[in-house]
Amino acid sequence: MKIVTNLLLGIGLVFGLSGCQPPPSDKPQEVQTKTWQKELQEQLPMLGHRNWILVVDKAYPLQSSSGIDYIYADENLPSVLDYVMKQLNNSTHVRPVAFTDKELSYITEQQASGVEEFRKELNKTMKGNEVQTLAHDSVFHLLDQSSKLFKVLVIKTNQTIPYSSVFLQLDCRYWDANRENQLRQRMK
Repeated sequence: MKIVTNLLLGIGLVFGLSGCQPPPSDKPQEVQTKTWQKELQEQLPMLGHRNWILVVDKAYPLQSSSGIDYIYADENLPSVLDYVMKQLNNSTHVRPVAFTDKELSYITEQQASGVEEFRKELNKTMKGNEVQTLAHDSVFHLLDQSSKLFKVLVIKTNQTIPYSSVFLQLDCRYWDANRENQLRQRMK
């Protein structure tokens, strides 16, 4: 009888002590937020030839196309672009073909304070990469067509200089137009 009593007391003690602790699901959980850099690093291996990465100013519109994903980076555009370009330049599978808005070349410092410094930073970041200019509406046309078939990743920054967005069309790093033309000629 004493053994049974001690056993019941022991079981009661175990259940009683465990009842004093809240179940693990009741503990507050820390919210883990992904940084925009982490999101880019996760998506970059999936992006390839004909995808786009846009590093855009704060007024860039939220588009309704299902082929466009958005990340918000609460930083200035030059620092975000610098990071993106380093990631792309270190990539083994894609290289950027860069476009900027033609309008950016015509904006004066009086119209948009900081535009001169921004252009200097842009030139420094893009050094060694060809940068083409297109009228702003032409870029939207290209993106509209591309996003129907290919993913477009938009990284929206806190930049408030008009026409400062940079559009990076991804191309294959290990295959170029010259080799593609040679291949097509041999296939004829």
